[in-house]
Parts: sequence; structure tokens; C-alpha cells
Amino acid sequence: MLKKLKRAALGAGVPHEKGTAALATVKMPVPSKVVLPMQQHIGAPCTPVVKKGDTVMVGTLVGKAEGFVSANIYSGVSGTVASVDTVHISNGASVAAVVITPDGQQTVDPAVKAPVVTDKASFIAAVQACGLVGLGGAGFPTAVKLSPKTPVDTLVINAAECEPYLTADTREMLENGETIASGVKAVMKYLEIKNCIIGIERNKPECVSAMNQLFSGVAGVSVKVLPSRYPQGAEKVLIENTTGREVPQGGLPSDAGVIVMNVTTVSTIGKYLATGMPLVTKRLTVDGDAIKEPKNVEAIIGTPVREVLDFCGIKEGVTVAKLISGGPMMGLALPSADEPILKQNNGILAFSEKMATLPAAGPCIRCGRCIEACPMGLAPVQIAGAFNKKDAAELNKLCVDLCMLCGTCSYVCPAKRPVTQTMGLAKDFAKKEAKK
Repeated sequence: MLKKLKRAALGAGVPHEKGTAALATVKMPVPSKVVLPMQQHIGAPCTPVVKKGDTVMVGTLVGKAEGFVSANIYSGVSGTVASVDTVHISNGASVAAVVITPDGQQTVDPAVKAPVVTDKASFIAAVQACGLVGLGGAGFPTAVKLSPKTPVDTLVINAAECEPYLTADTREMLENGETIASGVKAVMKYLEIKNCIIGIERNKPECVSAMNQLFSGVAGVSVKVLPSRYPQGAEKVLIENTTGREVPQGGLPSDAGVIVMNVTTVSTIGKYLATGMPLVTKRLTVDGDAIKEPKNVEAIIGTPVREVLDFCGIKEGVTVAKLISGGPMMGLALPSADEPILKQNNGILAFSEKMATLPAAGPCIRCGRCIEACPMGLAPVQIAGAFNKKDAAELNKLCVDLCMLCGTCSYVCPAKRPVTQTMGLAKDFAKKEAKK
């Protein structure tokens, strides 16, 4: 890995667009329908365990995890299964989905009970039963993350929330400190982890203060104030800037003795241990220049994005030209407002034609800004050249596999070239060539 500067000095100084940071979470009403794709996580899709006409309640299992890397899916409403269909999700995949018509009663399933946890095995089983995945956007099953094959001595809580607009994690820290604390303590206790570092960007002083106060006097837990530099919340960057350790190329955080958890993810563990209610709702930041009333909302997972937009309103006379699930740097463009809210969604951004129109790309001027900014120390210009030549060996030599598609290179490019997209294509090409 090429290293020129400490990673805290790399990346990009993206705008501090956090207009909803001071807005308390607002609970959305029960939607007209819930659509639950069986693929809301990295790994094997779930198998539907309900059929058309079945009655379900809040917390009823509707999708059973298949395989080790998977996560159960539960209903967030009481009502009737309208259908089990095949739907297309935002990444282009076709998957089964359970569609539920709510009855408005929100009756809780009698099976929802706080789990009995006495040791590591029962703790991991509880996390697995919760259906929990990484809520920062990655969607990796949490029970798998908490089952490392190598010894771990440090838990890092990702509370950086470095993307513009998104403030869902900020509100978690300000509204749900008790469950954050109980979740952190449970992970440390049952995985026998002695140290925990909570990483927060310095542009969130109220969160820094809240976490310092929350964990004051708690052995092994500290708060690390991080530079406000995107992508501070990227896993490998966060590990280096909180612990000084580096994840080896091709390795996992556990290879550096670390587990990284999003702050809302660990808070959800605290909630589940206390109530037994699985993951059925998600806080989202709804913002963008097309939104009439930007808000942090708590939506039932499976709610159509269209109903979230209706709840916050679209500005009069403005047409939504682009919808993004997540942040503007690493989020996914949604093909339709009919897409459902998924577990890993942490924001819905709606932009007008003016904001959504990309500037015309010019020729590369060989300025090297993409190289200077890359938090992984890569050389996008050289990688693009090797990709154009379809030189897989050179791509591997240039460590293209380290690219995390953070978007920094495109952001800093004065020629407005789609550098990140090229990096993604190069990374996929090298991966496919390696399998041959």
C-alpha cells in the first residue's frame, strides 16, 4: 500500500451539510403496504416462511436466514400477507419479497420476548435472532462480525457519520444513549474485549460531549475526536485513526485485532437485549434541495420511499430528478420512489434537476489530485491506464482491490471525470480475471 501522508490528512473536505442534526426523530405513520425483499444484507438471501393470506404481527419472522452469512427478516406491521413476489432491488438483483397489507393495529407477536443471555454463545444467538446487520450502510450480518476467527482486543464504534446530509447516527447518540451504553457493554463483556474507542468527527461537539458523559468512569471505554475529513468513517481509515493499526491487504479488521461497529448497530443490540423486538424500524435522514421539510424519521422497514417523501413533502414546483439511498458520496441512486426502505438505509436524499445534473467531464490533466486525496494511497490515474489496457497483473500490482469506492477521487477531480466509476470497473475486472 502506498502511504504518503497519514490518512487523517487525506480524503476530501466535503461540505458540512448537516441541516437536520438538531431535529429530533419523528415517527412515521404505518404505511399503506410493506415490501420486504429477502435480500437486505450481504450474503445469502432469506427464504420466505409465510405465504399469501397468512396473518402476521409486529415481530413475526417472514424471512429465514439461509447460511452462515445471512440475517432474518421480520414484519414491522400486523396485517395480512398480500403476496410473495419477485422484485428488483436497487443493486439490480431480482429477489423474492414478502408484501404485507397492514391492519393498522400494530399487534405485537407473542413470541417477542427479551432473550436470555448468559455467555458468548447465547449472546451471538441473540444478535442473530435480532436480524441485525450493519446499519451504517454496509448491511453485513452483525452476528458474523461478532464471531471473528482471530483474537480481538479492541472494539471501535463508528460514530463519525462523515457523509454530507446524514444525521441519523447523530440523533441516535443524542436520543438513545442508554441503549448505546448497554450494547457496548454487552459486546465487551461477552466477547471479552477490554478496550473500546468511540470515534466521532470533531464537527459534532454535542455528540462528543454526550458520549464522554455517558461513558465517564466506564473502564476501557474512551472517546476519540477525529478530524472532519471524508471518508473518516470508512472502516480501514477509522481503524488507523483510532488505534494506529493497519488492516493487512486482503485482510479483515479482526486481523488487526479490531471489531468495528456502527453506533446505531450497537445501540440496536442494547434495545433487543432489553425488549426482544427484532430489527423492524430504521431511522432515516430525509433531505436534499427538493425536500420541503427535511427530517429525521423513524420508518418501518419495507415502507415505500414514495410514502417517506410524501411525509416530508416535495417543494412546490420542484421535480425530483434524482433519489439517493444513503449519502451523496457512497449512496445508491434509486430507480424509482416505489423502492422499499431496507435495513441498511440511513438516508433518502431527493435532488432537483439543477443539483442532479452532473458537469461535463473534461480530459484528464494529469494533476494528480486523485492520487493525493485517495485515503488508501492508490493511484487512480495509473489504475485507469491499466484498466484501459485490460492488464489484470498491473491492476493487482497497483492494489486496485483496496479501493473502497468512497468517491473521493471523483470529488476532487477538477476535470469532473467519473474516476470512481472507472475504479469500480477496474476492481471488478481484476476480481473476475483472478477467478479464471
